[in-house]
Order: sequence, then C-alpha cells, then structure tokens
Amino acid sequence: MVTGAHMSHPPQWLAWLVPLVYVLGASAALGRRHIWQVLEGSAGVALAIALASDALRLAPGWLHFALSPLAGAVMTLVAFLGWIIARYSRGNLSGESGERRFVIALLLTLASVTAVLAAHNFAILILAWFTSSVTLHPLLTHYPERPGARLAARKKFVSSRLAELCLAGAAALLFAHCHTLDLSALERIAAAGGASFATLQLAALLLAAAVLLKSAQFPVHGWLVQVMEAPTSVSALLHAGVVNLGGYVLIRLAPLMAACPGAQALLVLIGSASAALAGLTMMTIPSRKGRLAWSTCSQMGLMAAECGLGLYDLALLHLIGHALYKAHAFLASGDAVRDGTARRMLPETQAVAGTTVLLALLAAAIVTGGSAWLWRDALRIAPLPWSALLVCSLGVATLLWNDPWDLRIQMRNLAAAALGMQLYLLWHVSIDRIIGVTSVTPVPGLALLGGLSFLGLYLSQWLAPHGAPGAYRARLLAWSSAGYFLDEPLTRLVSCRWPWHGMRPEGSRLGQWLAQREGGAA
Repeated sequence: MVTGAHMSHPPQWLAWLVPLVYVLGASAALGRRHIWQVLEGSAGVALAIALASDALRLAPGWLHFALSPLAGAVMTLVAFLGWIIARYSRGNLSGESGERRFVIALLLTLASVTAVLAAHNFAILILAWFTSSVTLHPLLTHYPERPGARLAARKKFVSSRLAELCLAGAAALLFAHCHTLDLSALERIAAAGGASFATLQLAALLLAAAVLLKSAQFPVHGWLVQVMEAPTSVSALLHAGVVNLGGYVLIRLAPLMAACPGAQALLVLIGSASAALAGLTMMTIPSRKGRLAWSTCSQMGLMAAECGLGLYDLALLHLIGHALYKAHAFLASGDAVRDGTARRMLPETQAVAGTTVLLALLAAAIVTGGSAWLWRDALRIAPLPWSALLVCSLGVATLLWNDPWDLRIQMRNLAAAALGMQLYLLWHVSIDRIIGVTSVTPVPGLALLGGLSFLGLYLSQWLAPHGAPGAYRARLLAWSSAGYFLDEPLTRLVSCRWPWHGMRPEGSRLGQWLAQREGGAA
C-alpha cells in the first residue's frame, strides 16, 4: 500500500551485516593503535555491503538481502554519510585527547542507527533507537568541560527517555491487541483494519509523540540547537543521520499512521508550528552553525507535517535531500569566514516588493501544475495531491524573488525552476515504482490546515526582513532570536540539581567506561 513489498523469506542475518561491521570496528578500536584506519576501514566496508545489498536486491532467490527497498535505500544513505564523516573526522580530530573514545562512540552510533533500519520487529527497533541515543551522548559531550555541551546532553536525555516511554506504550498496545510486533504483520493489520479503532488511535498517537520528541520539535527543541559545542563531525552525524530516524519510522509504519486521523493531526499541528517558528528564528541567528541547527528543527517539522498529510514519497525525498545537504553544510562550515567575506563584497540586495512575491507564487504554481499535468499524461503517473503541489510551488516560488522586469534573470530562474520540478517528478516516480513509497489521500481538514501553514511560512519569510521598522518589529525579532523562550521550562528543569544520580548523561557509564579503556590503551 504505502511501503514497498517485503521479501518472501530471505536470510534475516543478512540485514545485520552493516551494523555488525560497525560493532566489529568498535571492538577492534579498543585495543589497536591505528584507530583512524579502523574507523575508515569499517565505514568503507559497511558502505560496500550496503551498495552490494542494493545490487543484489534485483537477484533471484536467497541472494536477496532481508531489507525492504525503503530500508535498503536509507541504509545506503547512512553508510555513505558515515564514510564521509569518518574521513573528515580523521583530519579534524586526529591527535586530540579522547580520540579513541570518539572513534568507538561514532562506530557504535552508526551501528545503532543502521540497526533501526535493519529491524523487522518493533521491539528491536525501539531497542536500537534507544541504543543510538545512549551511544550518541559521549559524542555530544566530547568536550565535557563545556557547560553548553552538558546542558544540551541533559535536555536530550529527558526528551529521549520520554520518547522511549511513548514507544514502549505503543508497542504494548499493539502487542496486546495484534499479538505480534513484526513490522510487516503490523502494517497488514493496520491496512486491513484488523485491530480496534481505539487501539490503533492510541498506539499511533504515542508513536507520533515519540517521533516528535526524538526529532526535537517544539517545545523540546532546545538540545538540537545547543549541541554546537560538539565537534563538527558530530553535528553532521546528528543533523544528517540520527535526527532523521523519526521520519524513517513514520514512513516505515505509514499504514498505521494513515489509519489514524488523530496521529496525523498531531503531526501536522506540531510539525507545521515547529517549521514556521524555527524557520523564522533561523533568519535571526548570526552564526552559521546556529542557523543550520535551527534549519534542521524546521526541516524536521516539515517532514513530520508531510507525513501527517500522507505525502510519504515527498517526505522520503525530503529526508534524503536534507541528509545530504546538512552533511555537506556542516562539514563545510569551516569556510564561514571566507564565505562571509565574499558576501560582503557583493552589492546589497534590494527589498523584495509584495507584488513580486505574489507574481512569483503565481508563476511557480503554473510551472508546478503544468509539469505535473504533463508527466501525468505523458508517463501515466498517479496525479500528485494538491497539498504536494502547493508545497512544491512554495519552494519553487522563492527562486523567483527577483526583479520581475529583468527578463534575462527571470528567464534563467524560470528555467531553473522548471528543471528542478522535472527532477522532483523523476524522484517521485523512482520512489513510487522502485522503492514503493507512495502518497495517500490526507484528511481534508488537515490538508487545508497544512496548506495554510506552509503559505504562512512562505509569506513570513518575506515579511520578517521587509516589514516596517519600529518597536513592534524590534520586539518580534528579539523574541524570534530567543526561540520565543519556549525552551525555558526544560532549561530550568535540567539546570536544577540533577535528580537522577548515576544516570547523568554527561557522565554516563558508557562514557566513563570508554574513558577508562582509552586510559588503559594509552
């Protein structure tokens, strides 16, 4: 229905080869001197296995890897990012104190993330997702002397534990009424309406709440925008890989979410609000990495809202594009001084007129709608929902915010917008027919709400920098730059005396054990 068909009976252990490679690499790094070679070698082997699994998926019989096309595609993405981050980390952190602890924690985090993708059972998925949170903490507190790193780790500890309680509650409800936690079986039961409506609603609500908590949505977003104290490679791993797991889980369990309007409404409401507020805050942050962090919060909100609207193919494309973009953006953030100097040499940009914004939206709607109509008639692809066309139109319209009377620039931008739309439709067809992820019809009221939210975000991107000066605008900018103070309650909670002795995230048992092993190896 929504996700791709699963293999008949392939060997289950094949799906765990990639996580196993990372675990073996972490074990080898405990006692070896050449830890960076171990890291790069493990990441390279894992990437080779992931690519081979994609190729062998077309082969007959037992050569099939026990992964759905969706899980295989995302695992290849994670393995590729892990390989890039491993190579970057060697040049960035080699020779620093704590390098062995960093390498082991990085490999274990990659193992946990890929284990989430390899899981065929909801309980195993929850355990792997929990493990990824535990192994990520030594990376977030790689510099434990920094107060900001400790504060962010505490906030993440609280939100992650709340998310895991929600996941455990969803699993208990599903097992009690469906008598299985096999993901494929749960998909079939949800699609066929084989479980009680109330049970599905509550389980899906808990699952949606867990994803929102794990994805750093308002009001528990603070830890994501405050982990800039960690090394750059950790920020790339977190923003390009770990935080995207929420979107993957929603797409993986799409039949369950599609059967529950309450969970869809929660995703659209919280996701669209987080996208709008974080997007506005991003424009007021002076630091490059800070803007990237707020951008991730906004993009995760957009992804959650897309899943709530049933646009699962758009959400998967969003996940892949965001992961690749954020990995590059963080790893290239060291060029901020050079880029800032280059921007200062450019002429100042003029204010965008309101008529230009409206004309750009009209032109984008024509390009988007015309392209979708052409592809529907020429290639017989399923028509895109109007909510997907609206999201695409709003994204394309920002490319056309130039002088409408400069025909040369407008023609160039229109050509770029048309080409971008064709590439999106090509991805849409590929995701639909190869990976097997398609959109479903959203609840009409939610589609209208989501469309108005995206339209409001589009207009606010123009109003925020071009509004009339005055005390009201200055106050609004001050509130926006502070994230509307929505993070203050959680900050005050974790800034008090930490009540869970022996469970301090900045001094976790895993971090202490790794530090002891590192000292012994030295």
